[in-house]
Amino acid sequence: MLKGLHLTLLMGPTVPVPVPGEILDALVSAQVTVNASDRSAFQLQFHYSKRSLISTGLLPSGLLDPGLRVILMATVNGIPNVLMDGIVTRQDVAPSGQPGLSALTLTGEDITLQMSLVDMTGIMQFPALSPSNRVNVILAKYAMYGVIPLVLPSPFEEPTSPTERIFAQRGTDYDYIKALGTETGYVFYVDPGPVPGVNIAYWGPEIRVGVPQNALNVNFDGYSNVESLSFSYNGLQRTQQIALIQEPTTRVPIPIPVPDLGLLAPPLAIRPAKTMKVAFTGETARLTPTQALARTLGKMKEGADAITGTGSLDVLRYGSVLKARGLVGVRGAGLAYDGLYYVKSVTHTIKPGEYKQQFTLARNGLVSITPVVVP
Repeated sequence: MLKGLHLTLLMGPTVPVPVPGEILDALVSAQVTVNASDRSAFQLQFHYSKRSLISTGLLPSGLLDPGLRVILMATVNGIPNVLMDGIVTRQDVAPSGQPGLSALTLTGEDITLQMSLVDMTGIMQFPALSPSNRVNVILAKYAMYGVIPLVLPSPFEEPTSPTERIFAQRGTDYDYIKALGTETGYVFYVDPGPVPGVNIAYWGPEIRVGVPQNALNVNFDGYSNVESLSFSYNGLQRTQQIALIQEPTTRVPIPIPVPDLGLLAPPLAIRPAKTMKVAFTGETARLTPTQALARTLGKMKEGADAITGTGSLDVLRYGSVLKARGLVGVRGAGLAYDGLYYVKSVTHTIKPGEYKQQFTLARNGLVSITPVVVP
């Protein structure tokens, strides 16, 4: 393994335990993909021989079957990073005639998979509960997986009397929580860590404030720490949303243009991208003005990031693990593209002798709001 990098792998049914050294030594590739507002995924590949523990014990006994819980942690320069806490969904075996080169591949998704296995339509009801309280009730069922809710009430929540309406769940727990987020412009994801076995379930606006991660330096002479980095400006990404409110008496739809207030995604650039498209936000006619505003702002947030950056880096050269769902600074790309970005996705690829990351950045326009990027 690379100097400055130590991998820890835990496996088990509900409470994973560290795997034997033979299993960790057989790991030849680990890939973890983390998306800012969606479920994360992983894939582990092992090489083994006919007489190895994998071949003679773990595979025949079913200890590596789908449903297995897996935790992968990378300690870089003494700092632990829980990369994945997930569930195996698929097992692939490729026998080989060459000694020790039979391949076992375990593929899976993060712990939110457990929230997607049972359709609760018509079973769960939530009288007089706001969306945030409904999310808290649902997440409480997953405490056995170390899930700790971090749920932020929406500024658009309205009290509802149980005599007027009782909310009923549609779909799985995961689908329903995501749907509640769509209605309020919120995101939902589960972040593994900060210690193995613990998962922070976040339901709220994208966090685009806080201390940035180590800066990404490109075209910066000896201080460059990325292998590649390029940017794109999509002129058709940003869309002006118009909410249609139904007048109660005449039932005539009233169009209401909604300004981009930046409530759900604070701007990271001084010069916002141009708005070239106009769209009417669907399914708002029967909503209250507050509910329609929430849904429309959520739609505007989805299309706000017209500037994207994609690149790759070597983790040990960078000095730490770049994490999705946070801010990072860019230096050396020029006045228009330097500055702070939101990290939308990161793919970790770990093999013997290397630890690489591919990443995607996003923000709302050109020229950073911060005059200086801290290294």
